[in-house]
Amino acid sequence: MNVLTTTLQDVKMIETDVFGDHRGFFTENYTKEKFFEAGIEVDFIQDNHSLSVEPGVLRGLHFQTPGKSQTKMIRVTTGVIYDVLVDIRVGSPTYGKWEGYILSEYNHRQLLIPKGFAHGFVTLTPNCNVEYKVDEYFSKEHDGGIAFDDPAIGIVWPMPIDQLILSEKDQNHPTLEAFDNPFVWEEK
Repeated sequence: MNVLTTTLQDVKMIETDVFGDHRGFFTENYTKEKFFEAGIEVDFIQDNHSLSVEPGVLRGLHFQTPGKSQTKMIRVTTGVIYDVLVDIRVGSPTYGKWEGYILSEYNHRQLLIPKGFAHGFVTLTPNCNVEYKVDEYFSKEHDGGIAFDDPAIGIVWPMPIDQLILSEKDQNHPTLEAFDNPFVWEEK
């Protein structure tokens, strides 16, 4: 297993060992002992799965607020997505910064998203199955988001905004500046 650092403070890209031959491949997506040895000591308690049928489906930018904040580990089982994170932890060296990553059924990469990041993705191919582990249960009362097109953040999506397919909820999140932000970065 290979754990890569990113330019965003505390975000990790995880590459598990993939063993392939003419029949296909095998990989261990998650082995608690191996993750703990690599310094990823997260107690995941739930697995989630979403299907986006069309290219251009944008989901995000989502998070849960403190009290029910979630660490997430994202992977793609079919298709290709452009996955985006924004650091929204006040005081973080990368506060307000974003980064995008290609996650796909082909590269087998997983993205570890700490608490205090807004997360979203856009599908680049049809029939994208995205699975993610979380360390806290869903809480409607703590569910939140920020605008995917916040000009102060300046995310560059891989397709024109007018071609994106969004839920009504995701079209109406506030900007980061307008969000009453409870997230505070704690240096480790």
